[in-house]
Amino acid sequence: MPDQQTRPRPAAPDTRSTRHRATALLTAAAPALAAYAAVRAVGLLVLQVSASLAGKDAPRLLGGRWDSVWYQRIAENGYGHTVTLPDGGVHSDLAFFPLLPALERAVAAVTPLTVRGAGITVAWLAGLLAAWGIYAVGARLHGRRAGVLLAALWGAYPTAFVQSMAYTETLFTALAAWSLYAALRGRWIGAGALCVLAGLTRPSAAALVAALALAGAAGLLRQYGEDGRDGLLRRNARMVLGVCLAPLGWLAYVVFVAVRQGSPFAYFEVQAQWGNSIDGGRALAGFIAGLPLPAALGLCAALGLLAWLVYLCVRQRQPLPVLVYGIGIVVVSLIGSGYFGSRPRLMMPAFPLLLPPAVALARLRTPWGPAAVVAALAVGSAAYGAWTLLGPGPP
Repeated sequence: MPDQQTRPRPAAPDTRSTRHRATALLTAAAPALAAYAAVRAVGLLVLQVSASLAGKDAPRLLGGRWDSVWYQRIAENGYGHTVTLPDGGVHSDLAFFPLLPALERAVAAVTPLTVRGAGITVAWLAGLLAAWGIYAVGARLHGRRAGVLLAALWGAYPTAFVQSMAYTETLFTALAAWSLYAALRGRWIGAGALCVLAGLTRPSAAALVAALALAGAAGLLRQYGEDGRDGLLRRNARMVLGVCLAPLGWLAYVVFVAVRQGSPFAYFEVQAQWGNSIDGGRALAGFIAGLPLPAALGLCAALGLLAWLVYLCVRQRQPLPVLVYGIGIVVVSLIGSGYFGSRPRLMMPAFPLLLPPAVALARLRTPWGPAAVVAALAVGSAAYGAWTLLGPGPP
């Protein structure tokens, strides 16, 4: 038997190397995070000034209205709250997915923050994580300059004021962006695990599940054509596992609602009571048809711009998971029967749509050109956000 003192010992994990890599990644993303934070600071400043002039409280506008209230009630009391409408309809809090209220409750439990403050804090931190993930995807595909501009453009999205609210958009986008980044790097189990969390955040995680599934299937078909069937699943076990993991978060919540309500389709029934059902775009067409002609033409022009961006994404040959995710978010946002005013907000996580303009800006030779465009968009987004938040209707 070999001497115990001479037996080789297993190498200890190199924690210094891990910390060094994490620091390097954060340092590389610092310009994107700074640009994103500056854009969002413009929005918050304009909102604060506008709210003060209107005699309203800006923090309440960000954390105490519309869907924010539902999430906070779940964080404080769990599920079970319903509201009966004058027409006899019932709105149940089971329409809202659980990850954000769970985080709100956890943050409020370990900090002096109220649940409302915790919700805003989670949204802001998730916004930075989303900007980092968006930068990572953009930089991997088109270089660091394009990645920085992609994060900044996402922060200047027309309804980006929601990124500062206690809503799920930033949390979902952060999870989706990092899941796509993991898939691009071939880290399929990580991509699937992040998709599980995204599926516990928003129903639109279905687009991310589809993106990972189609990308995985395409990878298997490509290898089948190159190497044959022998050992195909064994060689791609991690990818298959990641793809199988992806829908579990979304499915878990749907099953939870089904068990709680005693109906296999209870989740979809709850959504239908809120007016959120899939109708293939009939509600959108009816909404456009009911508008005055100038407004209808303007909306059709906006939809045309959206279609053009989708075309540019296809022409740009975006990687399959990125392309399918972006188009999937757009489709999910447009084929439902819900409140039309929320649709631009629902499309905000589709950051791949901004890749073509980000790349175009990155190619400008003058250094001030991209900065001027982003600044103008930031001011416009801030003004629109303040106007919306000071109004009566939900985003």
